[in-house]
Amino acid sequence: MSAPHRPSAARRFLSWLRSDLRAAVSLAYLLLLFSLSLLANVVAPHSPIAQSMDMLAPPDAAHWLGTDDLGRDVLSRLIHGAPMTLYASFLAVGVGSLIGLPVGIMAGYLGGWVDGLTGRVIDALLSFPSIVLAIAVTGALGIGLTNSMIAVGIVFSPGLARLIRVQTIVVKNDLYVDAARTFGMSPLRIVWRHILPNAIQPFIVQVTLLLAAALLAEASLSFLGLGVQPPQPSWGQMLARSYGYMEISPEQMYAPGLAILFTALAFNALGESLRAVLDPTRRRSD
Repeated sequence: MSAPHRPSAARRFLSWLRSDLRAAVSLAYLLLLFSLSLLANVVAPHSPIAQSMDMLAPPDAAHWLGTDDLGRDVLSRLIHGAPMTLYASFLAVGVGSLIGLPVGIMAGYLGGWVDGLTGRVIDALLSFPSIVLAIAVTGALGIGLTNSMIAVGIVFSPGLARLIRVQTIVVKNDLYVDAARTFGMSPLRIVWRHILPNAIQPFIVQVTLLLAAALLAEASLSFLGLGVQPPQPSWGQMLARSYGYMEISPEQMYAPGLAILFTALAFNALGESLRAVLDPTRRRSD
């Protein structure tokens, strides 16, 4: 009797997208955004830093989203600001994961005084308001997009460490981990082969949700002048400049504000969809 045919990973992925419209729309939007980021020099109708005398102009045939206070094309700056904004989001989450994942696994697996000391440090860091801590770390590292997002990643790391620590404690007490330990498997191999694959699902979901938080953090820091520096565009910096002309030209805020809103919603929706599909209780009920 032959074993039942198991659908390929690609078919399971397509089936998931067909059954979850929210995930499909979010993923399509993010893929479009990544494509625009890669092709910014080709797609953008104008240079993002070219100035003109046509300042704060409303949308027209030449400038679909109008121009800013220096006569620069808003659409072109929006397109060229996308890669900087996405880079900032992934950098922050990457730094947070590189710090939080090993620290959380080490604390959860070793336990004892290591877990106690790590827990106190995590609690101390989480007691600070995140944006204030990010501003403080940015001030220590220096103003700039990379440094500011490294600071945001450091702020994200305690929450990620706490999450993976709890998952590690749960998984390390399972019988198959005790069996591997009894057969003489090294702790590093146990972590790599058994604990990490079975504890990583909630971590992946949280990372996806933090991409939206990192996007908003980049916008906030750029708004305060601590992120992307002129003339390089970013959505947060565009929002900061348009804020000064809100009374005479409020439409300047719409494009970067809606771009930040839709991208954050896409990251959040994708994270919620991943949370549902990776939920072990749902898989058991199915």
